[in-house]
Amino acid sequence: MATINIDDKDYDVDDLSEEQKAQVASLNFADGELVRLGFKVAAMQTARNAYANALKELLGEDGDSEAELSEDD
Repeated sequence: MATINIDDKDYDVDDLSEEQKAQVASLNFADGELVRLGFKVAAMQTARNAYANALKELLGEDGDSEAELSEDD
């Protein structure tokens, strides 16, 4: 028997309507995507820091600190 907890109340999934089950599936999908995107953001931040540090090294600056780069138009 699978249950879900919403606002501190447990619900038996088997007792939910098809529409309610669809909403649960949508919530699970959204939660999974948020986790996946969080990992992607972390990876991109790590890559950005590495690129910024490499640029700072090429410019002769200390590459250990997080670079704050901006492009002027």
